Amino acid sequence: MASKASIVFAHGLWADGSCFNKLIPALLAEGHQVLSSQHGLDSLAGDVACVTRAIDHVPGPVVLVGHSYGGTLITKAGVHDRVGALVYIAALAPDEDETSQGQQEQFPGTPVFKHIDVADGRIWLLESGIGDFCGDLPVAEQQLVLATGAVPVPDLFTQQVPGTAWRSKPSWYIVANDDRTVNPDLERAAAERMGAKTYAVDSSHVPMLSHPDFVLDVIRDAAKSLEG
Repeated sequence: MASKASIVFAHGLWADGSCFNKLIPALLAEGHQVLSSQHGLDSLAGDVACVTRAIDHVPGPVVLVGHSYGGTLITKAGVHDRVGALVYIAALAPDEDETSQGQQEQFPGTPVFKHIDVADGRIWLLESGIGDFCGDLPVAEQQLVLATGAVPVPDLFTQQVPGTAWRSKPSWYIVANDDRTVNPDLERAAAERMGAKTYAVDSSHVPMLSHPDFVLDVIRDAAKSLEG
């Protein structure tokens, strides 16, 4: 078994791979190979393929880390035979017979969805909603998040591909108690359903940016479980 697990990150909506930039330098310094998958948010199958390519590009064993919609991606791509651990950050984790949208609809809607605009075939987060997405960041960082966010096609959350990795792989889950994008009750229920090792933090939807040291410790715990 490799001395250090590789780490592959999967971002969600209104984000890109740079949303993990507060985590990556520390993990690299500790000897992990790290890759942050970049998603076009054009189709679920296409985004899962992006994550799979990233897994193929690094040595195993691999810890997959998914934020928000990225949780759906690691649930699907995580069936890869070199993935040994899954880390969910305020994330969706639909079962085989669910879609991302279907999982969300089991819980009350969150405030951020009052601040979206469908235009040019994409769902845009309005500036008025950035506080519901990452309101515990300094204003300058909130503006950076808004400026670098990828935008999804409108039907992305109703698309489906096979794969439910958390049914066979050990999981870790970070619940963001103050989340106004993904319902924290959904997060708690998802973590309980998958039997995840669960952590909670008083954070907005982006604990990897507002509480990076907390998130790093969870990722380290998952990585250590794979290292011999």
